[in-house]
Amino acid sequence: MYQDDEERTTFYVRRSRLGLRQTENVERGTENMTRAIVLLSGGLDSATSLLIAKQEGFEVFALSFDYGQRHRVELERARQLSARYGAREHRVIVLDFPARAASALTDPSKAVPKDSLGKQAIPVTYVPARNTLFLAHAVAWGEAVEAGDIFVGANALDYSGYPDCRPEYLEAFQRMANLGTKAGVEGRLAFRIHAPLLRMTKAEIVSRAAELGLDFGLTSSCYDPADTGVPCGRCDSCLLREKGFREAGLTDPTSVGRRR
Repeated sequence: MYQDDEERTTFYVRRSRLGLRQTENVERGTENMTRAIVLLSGGLDSATSLLIAKQEGFEVFALSFDYGQRHRVELERARQLSARYGAREHRVIVLDFPARAASALTDPSKAVPKDSLGKQAIPVTYVPARNTLFLAHAVAWGEAVEAGDIFVGANALDYSGYPDCRPEYLEAFQRMANLGTKAGVEGRLAFRIHAPLLRMTKAEIVSRAAELGLDFGLTSSCYDPADTGVPCGRCDSCLLREKGFREAGLTDPTSVGRRR
């Protein structure tokens, strides 16, 4: 359908801006607002996506997942972000992940790689089919509450190499959502996967989040935080976050007390 990455990027940018035109009357009340499901992990990217959805006039239904991840502090951050930025509803879905030993994020006996950003094409922190499971739940909830717009904080530039963050994957999932739902087949709802951060560097994401007024202290990106929530400072996610703040010329409030 699209010949190159530039065309795919245009697809997602165009989709993510639809809300600007669809919700010009949002100040009149939430009954006139277009609804969106926002996948909210509690991290920097998903929090920025939530604020973008809000800025574009969507009424946000936030969706988080407890899948046995070792960095469970992110769930509390997601609750705080949802409350702080006025999500209409926030749900935390408990997933009985069937293959915990397959990822360092779900198997505590596996070490999270440190100081190894970019050394593996797909690192051991990859969780099999995670975004597929998350997006499937988002589509199910979206069909139930008539929210065809789904926001995900996927990024294809400064990221760890996960295959379910690529534009071709998101494009394919959007097609599937419209083919595999009653609302999509009947034409009552057009599912659109919004990935507003898809082609942004981490520095650009940090700068955008700052423009939108994100309280960075409410976010958690670390894959292997201490029990207190203090980030390790050395996993891929911490290194990417540190890179983003450094290149954006901003200070990350979560870096205070960071383990090294």
